[in-house]
Amino acid sequence: MYSTLTVERDGHLTILSLDRPEALNALSRDMVNELRDFFWNLADDRESRVILLRANGKAFCAGLDLKEAAAQTGAAGAGDRPDVPAALRQQRHIAEIVMLMRRAPQPILAAVRGAAAGGGFALALASDVRIAAESARMNAAFIRLGLSACDVGVSYFLPKLVGASIASELLLTGDFIQADRALATGLVSRVVPDAELDDAAREMAGRMLRNAPLALRLTKECLKANLDVGSLESAIAMEDRNQVLTATSRDFAEGVAAFLQKRDPVFEDR
Repeated sequence: MYSTLTVERDGHLTILSLDRPEALNALSRDMVNELRDFFWNLADDRESRVILLRANGKAFCAGLDLKEAAAQTGAAGAGDRPDVPAALRQQRHIAEIVMLMRRAPQPILAAVRGAAAGGGFALALASDVRIAAESARMNAAFIRLGLSACDVGVSYFLPKLVGASIASELLLTGDFIQADRALATGLVSRVVPDAELDDAAREMAGRMLRNAPLALRLTKECLKANLDVGSLESAIAMEDRNQVLTATSRDFAEGVAAFLQKRDPVFEDR
């Protein structure tokens, strides 16, 4: 049980909702710890095949809970501020959330409504697919606070999605990107009315879930690896390996049989 998250299971779909609507789902210390716990455990979760990441309330995530952070700093006092190694450990504690998201074998689909700022922007970028509501707006808020805009993996994910020029614009200005421009630049896959966001996300997740579990996991693994691949040869080597693994599975035989018989495949529940 979590205090800042809710988890709902619908068959092989797991719906993870950020659940601090009164604070615009800002990342408190508890939420950071609970997100780490949830994504850490996905590696051994064989029942969850697709993760839908969403938020309760009008905002996806407003970033770090600055009120909590300021209160903690004030309570500690100026003379008790953490040294550089301690600060680095705290920084990495948050950043490891997006690392765990990328390592998770399940595809992660983010449904973004309202503001996704700072760390919330990072959560959306670390997801495999993003669907936005018309109200969605995202920014690298860090630079507006006097920090580097390159934080929590944003400088890694954003250029890969929108290219260097637009990424540089967004990171150097801290400006919000609205839903329509996010769609035009490829930052999100779809934009839908706010009232239709959850249904649209579930529908897309359902289209993922109709595929064989092994094929789904290996496809995410290959996509993730080939984002960083050094050559075409390396990319093809992984593709070849995955195709051989899936071609020898019972799911492939069932997929071919279903196609020839003009029916929906029934893949193994594993």
